[in-house]
Amino acid sequence: MSLKNLVETAVQMLVEEPDAVTVEESDDRGTKVFEVRVAPPDVGRVIGKEGRVITCVRQLVGAAGAKEQTRAVVKVITDD
Repeated sequence: MSLKNLVETAVQMLVEEPDAVTVEESDDRGTKVFEVRVAPPDVGRVIGKEGRVITCVRQLVGAAGAKEQTRAVVKVITDD
């Protein structure tokens, strides 16, 4: 499973509207950056209370990236 699929699957399991989840992968100086967009009502679910949920997702992706010897970062993009 690729890191992008891992991020997408993890976030889809958290939200009410899994079809609205999009993950864009980019490369920034050797670091894989995953930008996650979800439906506006689901942003709070992904971030979690005091950021606990997104912290867990970031740790999961970071560990999987370390196994592949690459740095990975997850960002939640909100459309304000």
